Amino acid sequence: MPITPDQFDQRLADIRGRLSVQGKLVSEIAEEVFQTIFDMDTDRALELMTRDDEVDQADLEIERDAVDLLEKASHDVCPLSSQQIRALLSAVKVNNELERIADAAADIAQRVVSLGDRTSTFPKTTMVMTNSVVGILRNSVRCFADTDAARAKQVLRSEGTVLEFYDVIVQKSEERIADGRLGVQHAFDLHSIIHQVVVMADHCTNIAEQVIYESTGAIVRHTNAGWVEHILDSDLSDDDA
Repeated sequence: MPITPDQFDQRLADIRGRLSVQGKLVSEIAEEVFQTIFDMDTDRALELMTRDDEVDQADLEIERDAVDLLEKASHDVCPLSSQQIRALLSAVKVNNELERIADAAADIAQRVVSLGDRTSTFPKTTMVMTNSVVGILRNSVRCFADTDAARAKQVLRSEGTVLEFYDVIVQKSEERIADGRLGVQHAFDLHSIIHQVVVMADHCTNIAEQVIYESTGAIVRHTNAGWVEHILDSDLSDDDA
């Protein structure tokens, strides 16, 4: 039997629901990985590295089902609105962003394991930075689940704070290297970790961009002047129809 628009929506809702579960899992992994940094818990970090496999498996299954749904709708010439198409495209892209966030978390866990039983600690600002990214990640998952463009814009505005934390930590670590309070290898490890934290925040903003695209049809891009929204002509014509 050919697929109908209602059946398309039902299958899309299932994909989105699984993505929400995926987002919560990735958030939990990220939060626990960050904690291993400060607890110096190499055993827990090693365990968390293996959880990336759960995310990878779910990523593959969601990608497969999304492609199958699009193929089915195309084959059956199912009449879809631009919003339905945007919603499916956004789900595929968000799926990919969550997988990359999990990869970044696994990279941090690997770094914690390689550090071993270190005696030196990281700056307190590092914990503030990681806590901020946990909040941003949760917000990005929630705004996707609710298709909440307003919350998505909050996520976009939060990225600047993360970058400010990064700059402060780098500057302070360079000062500590110069006066002998911080070893070069320790500083390298610190920079590697906070770089991955920034990467995670960047993927969160990508999720937020997709939420705005899905709900409004606007493509959001970052410029020197800030975040700018571009409305596609096709979406304008749909609204006017």
